[in-house]
Amino acid sequence: MPELSAHIRDVPVNQIREITEAAWRTPGSLILSIGEPGFPLPRHVLDAGIACLDRDETNYTPNAGIPPLREAFAARFREQSGMDIGADRVYVVDGAQQGLHFAMSLLLAPGDEILIPNPGYPTFAMTSRLLHAVPVEYPLYPAHDFQPRIADIEALITDRTRVLMLNSPSNPLGAVLREDLTRKLVELARRHDLWVISDECYEAFTYDVPHVSPARFDSTAPGEARVFTSLTLSKTYGLTGLRIGALICPPGLEQRMNNVMEAIVSCVASPSQYAALAALTGPQDYVSQAHAHYRANRDAASAVLAGKGIPFLSAQGAFYLWADVSHVSGGNVRAWVKQFLAESGVSFAPGTAFGSIGEGWIRIALCGGQSELVEGVGRLPERWSGHEPPAEASTAG
Repeated sequence: MPELSAHIRDVPVNQIREITEAAWRTPGSLILSIGEPGFPLPRHVLDAGIACLDRDETNYTPNAGIPPLREAFAARFREQSGMDIGADRVYVVDGAQQGLHFAMSLLLAPGDEILIPNPGYPTFAMTSRLLHAVPVEYPLYPAHDFQPRIADIEALITDRTRVLMLNSPSNPLGAVLREDLTRKLVELARRHDLWVISDECYEAFTYDVPHVSPARFDSTAPGEARVFTSLTLSKTYGLTGLRIGALICPPGLEQRMNNVMEAIVSCVASPSQYAALAALTGPQDYVSQAHAHYRANRDAASAVLAGKGIPFLSAQGAFYLWADVSHVSGGNVRAWVKQFLAESGVSFAPGTAFGSIGEGWIRIALCGGQSELVEGVGRLPERWSGHEPPAEASTAG
């Protein structure tokens, strides 16, 4: 048969899926490698989707989504970010991943460069490569609590750089960008005339620190706004399978957004949109309960890691812990997690799924039951022996 295009052949395997699918094939395994919320959906959300089907409201919707859902997303963003935005800037998308593809399609031409975090979510690179663009990784180092440094990013900017990708709270790190750093990153983008795509999938889940959207520091002058914000209900409300999110765009791009939306997906399925509307406008018990659960799981897993002398980043957001297993991974953490699954029946996402700086680290998902989480983390090999951990085993962050 004819060959696939070169840019498709170059898209790497997603190592998160690789280990998780291996775990799904392993009877009795404890799966801590994937970020799948484990709570049943609220009844009013299910009923809204079912009611849409019952009344046979299954035709096309407007490209940008049904108006009440656009307004509901805008209202939530206004509340969370303090930004005064209207529903005309909200585009309902098929989950955050499609929103990222949508934004990159608007902003990147073949050969253009996009600055992405390392460690960072793997589809940042995968999606840009699908668009014939070039992902350029900016480093997030353990010595700096995995926070980006302006000088490191600025050194990578060339005349081909078009987009700065930000992600806070971070998947996989659980790190949250500070307000002053967020402001400086937007100023950096403005100074070099870059677009900003802000992935805010986990904006509902921060612990003792605020979530600060980069859009708060965007310009309000006509033609000067540059921040695209990607939101999802997959994590906030557990709607992973309904594939529903929103992309909030700078003002003045409405017609172009409609054109691209038509070419990519036309519109999102109407039952998902009505379920999302019910989630955003109905009781918020799910979100508050999930927040408390993830925080309790973070604390429980952190205690186990500390007791074993395993360094980790103290998560300020999302629902992951980032732990250093270099004492046992032998310089190949991807191979080690496969071996650990086979020997111990527990799956973790290898740090190299998120970039080269992730070598020797694992991402631990905190979204399941606490007993399974504590049991799975408890099977990790200790880094030290005795009653007190050595200095190098203290937690990072």
